[in-house]
Amino acid sequence: MPKRKDIKKILIIGSGPIVIGQACEFDYSGSQACKVLRQDGFKVILVNSNPATIMTDPEMADRTYIEPITIEILEKIIAKERPDALLPTLGGQTALNAAVNLAEKGILKKYKVDVIGADIKAIKKAEDRRLFKQAMEKIGLDLPKSDKAYNIKEALVVADKIGFPLIIRPSFTLGGTGGSIAYNLNEFKELAKIGIESSMISEILIEESIAGWKEFELEVMRDLKDNVVIICSIENVDPMGVHTGDSITVAPAQTLTDKEYQKMRDASIACIREIGVATGGSNIQFAMHPQTGRMVIIEMNPRVSRSSALASKATGFPIAKIAAKLAVGYTLDEILNDITKETPACFEPAIDYCVVKIPRFTFEKFPASDPTLTVSMKSVGEVMAIGRTFKEALQKGLRSLETKRTGLNSILFKDLTNVNPAPAGRGWVKADNGLMETLCHNLRTPNAERLLYIGDALRAGMDIDKIHELSRIDRWFLYNIKEIVDFEKRLLAHKDNITRPLLTAAKQLGFSDMQIAALIQKTEEDIRLLRKSFDIKPDFKLVDTCAAEFKAFTPYYYSTYDA
Repeated sequence: MPKRKDIKKILIIGSGPIVIGQACEFDYSGSQACKVLRQDGFKVILVNSNPATIMTDPEMADRTYIEPITIEILEKIIAKERPDALLPTLGGQTALNAAVNLAEKGILKKYKVDVIGADIKAIKKAEDRRLFKQAMEKIGLDLPKSDKAYNIKEALVVADKIGFPLIIRPSFTLGGTGGSIAYNLNEFKELAKIGIESSMISEILIEESIAGWKEFELEVMRDLKDNVVIICSIENVDPMGVHTGDSITVAPAQTLTDKEYQKMRDASIACIREIGVATGGSNIQFAMHPQTGRMVIIEMNPRVSRSSALASKATGFPIAKIAAKLAVGYTLDEILNDITKETPACFEPAIDYCVVKIPRFTFEKFPASDPTLTVSMKSVGEVMAIGRTFKEALQKGLRSLETKRTGLNSILFKDLTNVNPAPAGRGWVKADNGLMETLCHNLRTPNAERLLYIGDALRAGMDIDKIHELSRIDRWFLYNIKEIVDFEKRLLAHKDNITRPLLTAAKQLGFSDMQIAALIQKTEEDIRLLRKSFDIKPDFKLVDTCAAEFKAFTPYYYSTYDA
């Protein structure tokens, strides 16, 4: 299908101020959309209250309004500019909520503005917890036991029916705003009140707690011909109970069997069709019981999300750009991938590397805040690292946080150089009762440093099963972290005779020169000179969306010490 001829001018609503839960990922997406729509000959009218964005640079849109994103202001802009269409799926929850309000007040109908990408009915179906539950039950997908409430009295009835602990999820919010976990009645009354106040429609969904289950996300795209593709699978290292924006995440998913992945893939395709997102990307979240394999659908975002931005950068597939083209009538088979210039957009990305996203927290700037991670997002940013393995990408990511870490550093043991390495598989740092108590508390309680405490628990001799029992983090990730910790012992055991194979293996595990130097009491320059004398240099590999099946034309690389 060619682009629509009945649309000349398109209104795009930005995401507003950069705040926790709604950050610059939406600027990235909106900027892509503005560029591609203008290239296709459309006039773009942009409204965003935040001037400190790329999106609001004068060359991005034909007309830019730096104004509050309120219904009154939006109506004035619509009345003046008379856009033919509104594209609400690129400005996060702010844009979606604004589009719904404009429709409900009759403003879109009054000025004959068509909603493209996802219509108002689809937005409501995905964002309203009751409608979403009904839609998923209709197509036979399992959900956590739940019910809605609009006041405390109704909420108490639901709580009594389901039983504690309970998850409280407000409708029409972003970043889990107002969401919480209640473990008893007193907590529940207070948290339910906050949730109701946070919701645009004063509605909360109260559901059975599935904290501790494995969490996954799929990035899905659909066009007007009902072609659906999966762009990327993402797995959360932290289990359910931590907001996905606060969790370390990995792409592609690492611990699913092919049968489980295909089941999840089928469910996500059924979901986007039932909700009715006509074109563009959606982020669909699932939870899976680690023992029984029971899979439940948690929610979907009928828009470009933070995870969409991550998936775009992880795969090289420009989700926001393609979503904008789909919204104006193109189909996936008509759009060529910019990277290969040969494969169409319906060619599902394949990646032959591992991507790790690690959130960044600044609790030191908010001393009154609770550093415990919950279902409400608290991170202020994130880093993304690419490597040939999870271990390499993880250590690169930890260095990128700008917190002076050189990798999977110890948080409790400041000096590991005087430790006598014990046989593999046993602790190599003396641990007293107080230390073990500290470790257990920080493994059990989700916090920004939990990954580092896992490393220290392994150094102190805690076994994988115990760490899994406390943290509920999948053993696959724990064994990978253990490989990093065990290699520290190898480096210490050979600190006076670092061979070429040993140094090569360290670099492939993501160890930096500075990290190795600190561990064996050398200088960073010593390690760099030794590495160069062994001719151990990084390779630079392409992020090409197709695992090197086709020639790629993008200058988008990652470094690795792979062969």
